[in-house]
Amino acid sequence: MKSATTNSPLRVAIIGAGQVADKVHASYYCTRADLELVAVCDSRLSQAQMLAEKYGNAQVWDDPQAMLDQVKPDVVSICSPNRFHYEHTMMALNAGCHVMCEKPPAMTPEEAEEMCRTARRMGKVLAYDFHHRFALDTQMLREQVTAGVLGEIYVTNVKALRRCGVPGWGVFTNKELQGGGPLIDIGIHMLDAAMYVLGFPAVKRVNAHSFQKIGTRKNSGQFGEWDPSTYTVEDALFGTVEFHNGGILRLETSFALNIVEQSVMNVNFCGDKAGATLFPAQVYNDQSGELNILFKRELADDNRHFRSMDAFVNHVQGAPVMIADAEQGFVIQQLVAALYQSAETGKSVEL
Repeated sequence: MKSATTNSPLRVAIIGAGQVADKVHASYYCTRADLELVAVCDSRLSQAQMLAEKYGNAQVWDDPQAMLDQVKPDVVSICSPNRFHYEHTMMALNAGCHVMCEKPPAMTPEEAEEMCRTARRMGKVLAYDFHHRFALDTQMLREQVTAGVLGEIYVTNVKALRRCGVPGWGVFTNKELQGGGPLIDIGIHMLDAAMYVLGFPAVKRVNAHSFQKIGTRKNSGQFGEWDPSTYTVEDALFGTVEFHNGGILRLETSFALNIVEQSVMNVNFCGDKAGATLFPAQVYNDQSGELNILFKRELADDNRHFRSMDAFVNHVQGAPVMIADAEQGFVIQQLVAALYQSAETGKSVEL
């Protein structure tokens, strides 16, 4: 890894020039003098050109392997569609680059495990942009759990729900390219945040049910229009994760579901000493029938996207900071795959 004292800036390349590359990766990299955006690659050369021009004078490419061979970046962001995360990450790792990959890690646990092994073999940092774990709320709640304030946490409720929030852009409704719908897109974020706060307890068994009732009948919602005839992902998935320590995690996630709220993105934890809510972070229990607030975050909201990117770059430069690393990415990919498998087969999946 490059030392933080190295004079020359880290050379950065981005593969995939869509919205997340623009709003998160490129915009973050250009805030640091110790980083230089040198290349942008996209199968649509015009898209790569627009991103490169917006953030400086980076080279543009439509062939990721050729870019890696000739540009030789130090760091690569993988912002391509889910189906290509494995391919592009493996290219970058084998080219000797540190990698920040968007979620999900891959399409299968086998791919995520190979990515993890390759990063370890190459001695490179592989991180995933599970940015909700970098929210100040999540960090503070993890501290409360570690300190034993909640006691034994035996029930965790995870919700990543939209009433009608099917993305009307990109390939979010294409199962072949995405790997799934709300679970692998938004549910995975809250699942990672919950697992991080819990300390990644060992999973024993998974059960799930999924439904496709709305996306193939409607064609518009809060995020634009989509084609119901090509809608191949789930509308909603509901699952239960059983841990070896006796606790359970209940997951609810949807792109389209007839609920009152337009959107719900939160996690609740129930311990034998206290309970907690993630956003905003607060810890509470009951005193003689009255709610007793033990802890509540009063700070303003933070830019968790940039905090995630910051942790990755600082880790690459040698700082001992937490990242969403390759090993944890593999665990999350295993969970997602098990939930989908259980929903498809109607059977429990043992892990």
